[in-house]
Amino acid sequence: MARPQGDEEQLIATNPNARSDYFITEVVEAGLVLTGTEIKSIRATSPNIRDAFVDIQGRLGKKLEAYLQNMHVGHYSHGNIWNHEEKRKRKLLLHRHQIERLYGALVRDGMSIIPLRMYFKKGKAKIEIGLGKGKRKSDKRDDVKKKSADREIEKAMKRGRK
Repeated sequence: MARPQGDEEQLIATNPNARSDYFITEVVEAGLVLTGTEIKSIRATSPNIRDAFVDIQGRLGKKLEAYLQNMHVGHYSHGNIWNHEEKRKRKLLLHRHQIERLYGALVRDGMSIIPLRMYFKKGKAKIEIGLGKGKRKSDKRDDVKKKSADREIEKAMKRGRK
């Protein structure tokens, strides 16, 4: 039986630490090369992308390929002895100019490429990856202070309206 082919996105997993640990400057959508048992397992249970990262292999001018590493997809419960490995590297489907731009930022600027969220779009598994620079501890503290100050302002505004 065919799955519905609507335009809406069905969220599978998110990376809760990504935006708190990195300054995200650019977001790119990529496809994933998955095996049959992996996609069945993803539909049944949620994968873990918290510790995952993107690695680009090859040489500039030659063939560059992007791989998602360290993403945990549990074994398919109804699989057999040919079930997939849980933490294998998975190829990302991107255009060449996108990979070259990400590779340049990775090498030149010392940035990181991390997955932000994973979802189904028109029945296909997609992953949203972000190009970001790591935050220092002081930056994280500043973010917490700013959030609490914004909450206090919101409370004061609500009290003022009543």
